[in-house]
Amino acid sequence: MRFAISLVLIASLGAVAGSLVEAQDDLARPKWFKGNLHAHSLWSDGDDYPEMVADRYLQRGYHFLVLSEHNVLSQGPRWMSVAAANKRSGQDGLAAYRKRFGAEWVETRIEKDDLQVRLKPLGEFRHHLERAGEFLMIQGEEITDRAEGRQIHYIATNLQELIKPQGGKTAREAMDRNLEAVEEQAKRLGRPILAHHIHPNTGYAMTAEDMATVVRERYFEVASGHGGVNQMGDKTHVGVERMWDIICTIRIGEMQQPPPRALAADDSHSFFGKNNSVGRGWMMVRSRYLTPESMIHAIEAGDFYASTGVTLKELQFSAESRTLELEIEPEKDAKYTTRFIGTMKGYDAAREPVKDESGKVLMGVTQRYSKDVGRVLSTVEGTKATYKLTGEELYVRAVVESSKAPEKPTYQGQKAQAWTQPVGWTIATGKKSN
Repeated sequence: MRFAISLVLIASLGAVAGSLVEAQDDLARPKWFKGNLHAHSLWSDGDDYPEMVADRYLQRGYHFLVLSEHNVLSQGPRWMSVAAANKRSGQDGLAAYRKRFGAEWVETRIEKDDLQVRLKPLGEFRHHLERAGEFLMIQGEEITDRAEGRQIHYIATNLQELIKPQGGKTAREAMDRNLEAVEEQAKRLGRPILAHHIHPNTGYAMTAEDMATVVRERYFEVASGHGGVNQMGDKTHVGVERMWDIICTIRIGEMQQPPPRALAADDSHSFFGKNNSVGRGWMMVRSRYLTPESMIHAIEAGDFYASTGVTLKELQFSAESRTLELEIEPEKDAKYTTRFIGTMKGYDAAREPVKDESGKVLMGVTQRYSKDVGRVLSTVEGTKATYKLTGEELYVRAVVESSKAPEKPTYQGQKAQAWTQPVGWTIATGKKSN
């Protein structure tokens, strides 16, 4: 009888051990995490309380969020006039704040007949929202700078100390100095910090040549949920996606440097009514763990894509077979077109400056490049698409477009899209990683 019981016990323990190993393997298996690195609250120029902003993303199924306030970290004491906060939103945001988090949590005071509310710092409120493996808050800052009268903005993700705008005699110098400051903090504190250039077409401040020249620049926003960033360009200025191909071509074809990788973000400021900007642009990162370090390492490895509404069920690039393949998670009634875009070796490198009607060359405007730069190499209809590189490409990237508009369009005629990162460029540059 004892022998039989022992066998049963051993079998049971073996089953439990097997279940634990299987559970651990499942936890360590790479998964797709959805996140936004660019959002604002009342700590800078947003119109809602930071907990409320974070909760909005949590409720929409996001896994990670950065509140990237302008030149400030959400640390230390900060009080704000309730009247001023309500003026931004056009609504009684305080009432909604109290309803969601409770009157005991919300702190108010009266100073000179003005009702004020304390803005909670990230370190205080994050624990009410974070869930292990489900939702993560990462500290960030929007480094907001200017040089030569031009806007220069970077999001620094996972920094510990505030980075002041570095400035510079030229825009390119200021860009490089801000990125160098991020690198310095990361090295000094021994922590990964991601810096990415945001809305480069705002005020048409940046050119593709500027961004190509500053080789520290490794990441930028190809799609923004902010309606005033000139994402599509105009008759004089190219759109942001066209800038990307020009930068990739210059970097790889002329400088033998890695190309930048692209993110999408909300740049959310408004959270009420029709202006609610949550869910216009995001990134999907494939990582084993939902931690700041794991997320940034995955991004640095290029294991992510940008989206404004298209979800990829699978995305793989095999360097050995030189094959880029993807599968789309279909939405009801939607049709999909995947375009593989790149520049081939021996491309026509001719370029011309842009001139006004009188023939005067316009300064600070991206030049016009040949159709060889960033041309469509292949088009595939359906939910699966594959491109096999020939070895003659400087790089290849894919953009997937749905026949449907995104849930919250940023501009007229917009279609939901997803962008993969450039691949195949290591052969041309002789470099293994970005």
